[in-house]
Amino acid sequence: MPKMTFIAPDGNRHEVEAPEGLSVLEIAHRNKLELEGACEGSLACSTCHIVVAPEWFAKLTEATEDEEDMLDLAFGLTSTSRLGCQVIMSKALDGLVVTLPAATRNMMVDKK
Repeated sequence: MPKMTFIAPDGNRHEVEAPEGLSVLEIAHRNKLELEGACEGSLACSTCHIVVAPEWFAKLTEATEDEEDMLDLAFGLTSTSRLGCQVIMSKALDGLVVTLPAATRNMMVDKK
């Protein structure tokens, strides 16, 4: 089974099994890692924002226009930012490394 590594905001690394066909968001939740996903993967928020290690970014499928629009709302956006709900694990991504940002921007909560 493929594996991937999440780097927490405090720098701790978590290597986990990453079943093919699951999104990075689903993999994080299965492993009780803090990646919000307020819209539950429906591409309606940016709370599952991740930063992909540069050496892995080019191996991902290109972000859709809808994903790019949501990424514009993400806190701490970088040139290798993606939404965890849109990155689907495959054999080609075995070893993927992503960093979890220190904060998210949840428009539903932040409006209060």
